[in-house]
Amino acid sequence: MNYAAISMSFIKNTLTLIIILIIFYSIILHEISHALVSYWQGDDTAKMMGRLSLNPFKHIDIFGTIILPLLTYFTMGIILGYAKPVPLNPYNYKNIKVGTGLSALAGPVTNILIAIVFALIFHLTQGQQIIPYICQMVVFFNLLLAFFNLIPIPPLDGSKVLGMLLPDAAFYKFMAQEHIGMITIIFILLVSGLLGFNIIGRLIIPPINFTMQLLGVGGIF
Repeated sequence: MNYAAISMSFIKNTLTLIIILIIFYSIILHEISHALVSYWQGDDTAKMMGRLSLNPFKHIDIFGTIILPLLTYFTMGIILGYAKPVPLNPYNYKNIKVGTGLSALAGPVTNILIAIVFALIFHLTQGQQIIPYICQMVVFFNLLLAFFNLIPIPPLDGSKVLGMLLPDAAFYKFMAQEHIGMITIIFILLVSGLLGFNIIGRLIIPPINFTMQLLGVGGIF
């Protein structure tokens, strides 16, 4: 029996599990930040429904947490996903466009802040092997979540951030395209993955690598 191989396999699987757990909670924090900023603006919908919680079972979404990660893994070679979107009522905001945009922006900003924190840990643990590797992966996946969600296609966060700049009529018309937007995203992922173009990957990987270099943790691709 090759005990060395078994040991290496165990270590690799353990590291993968740790990274997955950190990323999962990064996704949860992404959603909680939406709810928190919404609450600060006068909307307590998410709080009343128990979504200001770190309990993972309150945030699991069948498509975003299970199907989409599998889809992006087999089409793009990377894992993208999201937790169950928090319930928000924009009519509780003083300004619907601004409130919606700020609540949406909170998610990607949270992932960028998580990336910065783990980049700091990366630098503080130089000389070790395991912790810097974990940190590098966590930085990458949080930046992946941030930049993917900033794509301005409804229902992604970037569409709501862009919506703050649109005239009122255009804003409401744009926000009404969420279902079509999601179908468009899935179509792009499937077709570009099958044809080897990886359009979304080509769009978000360069800024991810640039930011990782800026944080001093190196690039992945």
